[in-house]
Parts: sequence; structure tokens; C-alpha cells
Amino acid sequence: MAQKKATGSTKNGRDSIGKRLGFKHFGSELVYPGNIILRQRGSKFHPGYNSKMGKDYTIFSKIIGKVFFRYKKFKNKKIIDIIPLR
Repeated sequence: MAQKKATGSTKNGRDSIGKRLGFKHFGSELVYPGNIILRQRGSKFHPGYNSKMGKDYTIFSKIIGKVFFRYKKFKNKKIIDIIPLR
């Protein structure tokens, strides 16, 4: 009977689960208040009109509307806006 475990067997078998980051709604999609648009680590994207950022950098909608993206060149910011339905 073996006195030691096989080499490498105790070093394997660990992996963290995925955090489900990324876009949940895309451009021109209809969103409702509280709908999550993006989950991210850090503020790569910033909230614009009618959207807010949570404490874990999640961007969500404040109103019923459509998702739009824009880019501010002079500040190098990617911004997510919600345009209200008329």
C-alpha cells in the first residue's frame, strides 16, 4: 500500500466559479427601471443619462427606455445612456 499520494493530486481540483460579468442588455434594447445593463470590475463604463452605478460598479436603468452608448473623446470615457420612450 502506498504511503504517499500520487504526485500532483493535492495541487489540482481548485477553480473559482465565473462571476457572470459583462453586458446584460445591448444597444437599442428596451430596459425597465432596475434592469441591470452591465456588470463590471472597476469603472470601465460610466453611467450617463437615466442610468446609475451601484457600489460594485454595476450599471442599471432608472427609467423605461432604450440603451445607447456614447464616447467622450476629451475624457476618454465610455458612457451608457437610457433614452426615454416617447
